[in-house]
Amino acid sequence: MRIAIPLVAGELSPHFGHCEEFSFVEVDSERKQILRCETAPAPPHQPGLLPRWLIERGADLLIAGGIGARARGILEAAGVHVLSGASGAGPEDTVRAWLEGSLDLSGAICDH
Repeated sequence: MRIAIPLVAGELSPHFGHCEEFSFVEVDSERKQILRCETAPAPPHQPGLLPRWLIERGADLLIAGGIGARARGILEAAGVHVLSGASGAGPEDTVRAWLEGSLDLSGAICDH
C-alpha cells in the first residue's frame, strides 16, 4: 500500500492544496510495517492538479489535514481512500498511528 501525506516543514500540512511536498510511504498493512518512505516536491497549486498527480504516483490512501470536497471527490472516484482531519506529525509517525489504529482525525477539515 502507498500512502501519500502532504507536508509543510516536514510535518503534515493543515491544508492539502498548499503543501510544500508529499511524502509517499510504502507499507505492509498486514504486518503493520513501514517499508520505505520518499519525498517529492508538490506541483504548483492549480485546482484539480494535486489529485491527478497523486493518482499518477500510485497513491492508495491520502492522510490529510484539511482537504476540499472537489479534491476529495476526484481522489475517491479514482479509488484513493481519503482520511482528513489529521494534524501535526511527521509522515512516519502519522503512518505508524494509522497502522496502530490510533490516528486522531478530529482536526479542522477544509471545506473548499
